[in-house]
Amino acid sequence: MAEHDFHTPEPVDLDVTIPIGDIEIETVDGDSSTIEVSGTDKLVDQVEVVQRGRTISVAFRGKHHGIVFSIGGFNLSGGDLRVRARVPHGSDIELATAAGDMQVHGRVHRLETKSASGDLNVIGAVEENAHVKTVSGDVFLASVGNELTVQSVSGDLRAESVGGDVEVKTVSGDVRVNAQRGKATVQSVSGDIEIGVAPGTNLDVDAGSVSGDLTSEVPLGSDAGSLSDGPTLVVRGKTVSGDFRVYRAA
Repeated sequence: MAEHDFHTPEPVDLDVTIPIGDIEIETVDGDSSTIEVSGTDKLVDQVEVVQRGRTISVAFRGKHHGIVFSIGGFNLSGGDLRVRARVPHGSDIELATAAGDMQVHGRVHRLETKSASGDLNVIGAVEENAHVKTVSGDVFLASVGNELTVQSVSGDLRAESVGGDVEVKTVSGDVRVNAQRGKATVQSVSGDIEIGVAPGTNLDVDAGSVSGDLTSEVPLGSDAGSLSDGPTLVVRGKTVSGDFRVYRAA
């Protein structure tokens, strides 16, 4: 295992790009950041960890030999890596891995992730925007303060709370998002879509399903007597095969 310590009195921009392996990020109090890289000695030696200003970069610089296949621009062969980072609260996080799970604990300012295979779990809060791209893997986000965009080929999405616009495109997988305001645009080729509307929020819906049921437990904003003084959530959705449901979030 290799461990790298940096003096970071302010939040950092953390960029982790590895071909295969798990990534775990934790935000903490304090004025330092720690990066731990573990796995086989050969792979660990090929990971470069550097600090440039407020940016900390963790990147795989080596080349694999033998049987190799390509996913998402990475060349992969045998062996695993594991990156664990502890950085100050409010840091910007950018993660990329072809095959591996990603976990984020704590409070980050902005989040961007890309993966070909593996789950993403965000336990804590993203204060601003979150952008997620995955080919195969489930996605869970506890809280996004502003905009959420997700592109997924195969895997379920669950977002407990989103404060801004939502844009989701998935080929196969269920979608469940609790939204508060703005516009939620959700498209799924195969899978159920559920949109939770925060209490006190008005609703404007235009949704369709080629094969599936459409239901709303929340009165539409255009219905007589249904308007409140709260914000309006505009929902635009389409699913080819699956149900579309709007419900009142707790």
